[in-house]
Amino acid sequence: MNQLPEYIGDVPNLSGHEADLEQVVARGRGRALFAGRGGIDFGSIRAATAIALHQHQPLIPAGGDDLRTAALISNLQYMMHNQHIGDNYNAPAFVWCYKRIGEFIPQLISEGKSPRCMLEYSGTLLHGLRKMGEDHVIDALKTITCNPDYNWAAEWLGMPWGHAVAPSTPVQDYRLHVRAFQHHFAAIFGWEALERVRGFSPSEMALPNHPDVAYEFVKTLVDCGFQWVLIQEHTVQQVSNGRHPEQPHIPHRLVCTNSKGETASIIAIIKTQGSDTKLVAQMQPWYEAQGLDRVKLAGHSIPPLVTQIADGENGGVMMNEFPGKFMEVVALSSHTATPMMNVSEYLEHLFAMGVKESDFTEIQPLFQDRIWARMQPGDGPEKLASTIAELKQEDGRFHMEGGSWTSDLSWVKGYENVLGPMDAVSALFHDRVLQPGTPTDDPRYRNALFHLMASQTSCYRYWGQGLWTDYAREICRRVDDIVRQGFA
Repeated sequence: MNQLPEYIGDVPNLSGHEADLEQVVARGRGRALFAGRGGIDFGSIRAATAIALHQHQPLIPAGGDDLRTAALISNLQYMMHNQHIGDNYNAPAFVWCYKRIGEFIPQLISEGKSPRCMLEYSGTLLHGLRKMGEDHVIDALKTITCNPDYNWAAEWLGMPWGHAVAPSTPVQDYRLHVRAFQHHFAAIFGWEALERVRGFSPSEMALPNHPDVAYEFVKTLVDCGFQWVLIQEHTVQQVSNGRHPEQPHIPHRLVCTNSKGETASIIAIIKTQGSDTKLVAQMQPWYEAQGLDRVKLAGHSIPPLVTQIADGENGGVMMNEFPGKFMEVVALSSHTATPMMNVSEYLEHLFAMGVKESDFTEIQPLFQDRIWARMQPGDGPEKLASTIAELKQEDGRFHMEGGSWTSDLSWVKGYENVLGPMDAVSALFHDRVLQPGTPTDDPRYRNALFHLMASQTSCYRYWGQGLWTDYAREICRRVDDIVRQGFA
């Protein structure tokens, strides 16, 4: 299978090789790719720690003075060129943050230590780094991704290419984001590296709790070959009793059923609640693991896994304290009873000892128990809509807008001035591009998709007003023009 070109014209390689993707994902399914190389004696350790670094920069129309003609550039590039404004002086430090794990891991392994880290980089960030000429960052990441001396220690996570939040992104578009990330990743790092991308990190930890949207979210991940998803503990409930997960440090099974009665499930790894950047920067998950012991699961004695994710660059603690603390904890944990592990490595060990996915406790998105108490799966979308309306009227705290890092942030309410244009261009893209069956390797398709996904980045929903709203509406205007002119 030939290496994909990273760019086709000026646009990253985001589509057109779906059949190859499916073949690569199928080839990797069920194969143990991490456990044999990590050197962990799984039967003797007490507990383990997994950390992930989330890295993202959006694309903004700021490459020029006129908003309507300004080039679409990385926000990082804008910061770099305008370091006199606000906290843009952090731009060079951010570049270092994106690169440094690619240097830390080889150094630590050369010292005989056993580091681990999971990586989640948005497609818009990877594209932005390339366009800025920061190739040294990509090269450092390639070292730990492609070199077999190091790639057992670094696990990449899949994500939506444009950092779109699942609860408020049209389900057909979200699937395109996931596939686009797989294309782009394979084009940069190669097919063999893509085979090892088995976990998925939802942007902003935003999990849909609307039954039909949640089902499509899980089905998308399963269809795209992912084995597990990272979720935030306060956005889910145990199916058996409606409580938050009672054993958050062992895997669960996220089960989502829609109004038609269809069910999709995937392994869920729970990220615990907390101030994420401080927790990871100071390596608190490892200190928590120090106080844990093996637990019983389906007749097996297993070590719990304390899992946490944080922005890899945001905040002084992450920029300044993480490097030293990471180095220190890797040294303290290596070859001990409380090592660092990555999630797929951990799961491979579990399955090798006879644990099955069906042994994991079932969980579902928050509030779904209240829906299924009033209707049956299979009653249909209309019954679901009326049930949700009744529950909202009875309880102002009830919502179907998904959870996030904090479990109470709506990705819909208050963002109507942004979601209106986004929904409009999404519908236009569906009607003019997807519905007629435009080939996914058509340059017009790829260009329209690139702009559509750039418009759906979470930053435009998070801010909801001011300059960022102007940016979002302008990118939506460009999508509208590209689709109407190219797909008349």
